[in-house]
Amino acid sequence: MPLSVVLHFPSPPINGFYVGPLYVHFYGLMYVVGITLAIIITRRRWRAVGGDVSLVTDVATWAVPAGIIGGRIYFDITTPFDITPHAWYGPLAVWDGGLGIWGGVLAGAAVGIWRVRRAGADWRLMADAVAPALLVAQAIGRIGNYFNQELFGKPSTLPWALQVSPAHRPPGYLAYSTFQPSFLYELIFDLALAAVLVWLGHHRNIRPPGLFALYVAGYSGYRIFEESIRIDSSAHFLGLRLNFFVALVGTVAGITWFIFTQRRRSAPEPAAQAPPVPSGAGESQPQESGVTNPGS
Repeated sequence: MPLSVVLHFPSPPINGFYVGPLYVHFYGLMYVVGITLAIIITRRRWRAVGGDVSLVTDVATWAVPAGIIGGRIYFDITTPFDITPHAWYGPLAVWDGGLGIWGGVLAGAAVGIWRVRRAGADWRLMADAVAPALLVAQAIGRIGNYFNQELFGKPSTLPWALQVSPAHRPPGYLAYSTFQPSFLYELIFDLALAAVLVWLGHHRNIRPPGLFALYVAGYSGYRIFEESIRIDSSAHFLGLRLNFFVALVGTVAGITWFIFTQRRRSAPEPAAQAPPVPSGAGESQPQESGVTNPGS
């Protein structure tokens, strides 16, 4: 038997398991694990800049559901062919797979910024704290795509190609048995970019929300490549997958945002540093501080 066949990744025989009468999908379980790790990582990073970790829990309570809703809406709009047919709950069936990352990030970020500003903290510092954590959550979520046999790429004979069962092969590809594991490529990239962002935060003077801007630019830049090899159903524009253009816009927007933030004259005060009181002021004046001082 050729070595390349031996090394091919097999398809998972199941996509979930029963706990009593309840069927637990690995896809949903991986998202729960990913979100949990993201909250833990963000709490550690937020505490490191002097923030109150209870704010992270509050933001997650609101932003996570908003992100799931936004991600599903984006998926339904851009990938209508994959909505579960013949069921009223089809557009809501996230357990079958289908969360558009850009819709999730956009909705989650909007709600998160609202909660952070409502608490009187600086959303830019929070955005930098959460950026690597989001990438870790996305990486864990890609494991769920493996169990669902989805988000793979073009046919391939590479040693690490994925064996896909006939029931999950797109129309026109039934004659092929092994495909590019694009979800695995993204998993590796997400973890690598998360490590780079953490390193930059510790070794370079990046003004907030510069790390989050790099997250947007870096992830979107990677998706330009991924959209060139994926073959799952998608809406198309000018002959290319719609998400290719979204990734292109995201890359340019992220780079532009990063340059703008780093050229800004002033940066937010560190969260642990109390805002200075103007001399001669009879009472404290409102400042644009990083985070409410946790010792107050």
